[in-house]
Amino acid sequence: MADSRIALVTGAGSGIGAASALALARDGWTVACAGRRVHPLQKLAADHPDLALEPFPADVTDEDDVAALFAAVVERHGRLDLLFNNAGKGSFACDLDEITLADWRSVVDVNLTGAFLCTRAAFGQMKRQHPRGGRIINNGSISAHTPRPRSAPYTATKHAITGLTKSTALDGRPYDIACSQIDIGNAATDMTSGMAAGILQADGSTRAEARMDVADVARAIVYMASLPLEANVATMTVMATTMPYVGRG
Repeated sequence: MADSRIALVTGAGSGIGAASALALARDGWTVACAGRRVHPLQKLAADHPDLALEPFPADVTDEDDVAALFAAVVERHGRLDLLFNNAGKGSFACDLDEITLADWRSVVDVNLTGAFLCTRAAFGQMKRQHPRGGRIINNGSISAHTPRPRSAPYTATKHAITGLTKSTALDGRPYDIACSQIDIGNAATDMTSGMAAGILQADGSTRAEARMDVADVARAIVYMASLPLEANVATMTVMATTMPYVGRG
């Protein structure tokens, strides 16, 4: 196992996480797949026995769960070379004055605090291991740049991910830790299924939006992960070509 590249993907049970885990494994990575629900992780591994995917049930919002997750991966493999911070949660469209504190915290806990807890654990491991270093890729969103209407909790967390990414990239320099962000627009997952029927636009209308194959996002993750630590894609935007983002609003 000493020559293996070890990757950990959070939110790996479905969507972008599952597609990325498969793509990384096909590219030769040993992939640990983390998620709150064990059954989707087990099914993903069982459906692709040739890829030897490793399911690890864990809740990224729970500090003890995150510590146990990273300890288990390192105990099995001795190191960690890549973390894809993919676990995330959307928010219901809601006027700002109607957002409850509970709803706000539920999004912040997953999208921001969960990413921080996993980043902290990965950073410490990559800093201490020999040879040291590794790569952290954060799943941002095009909402890290331009919000959708009535999406304050989600938008705020994705803007914050940009700050976490930049701070991690800066603080990781002395330890050969690279950190980057991928901003994704309209990958075809369960989370975006409603877009095909129609979604609220900034002008108040509701229109269907184009989506792209989630496998194309996974290909981008593989490329970012494949670079030597001397090179880094600081930010990448991958989006459905005809979605209303350039010129949105």
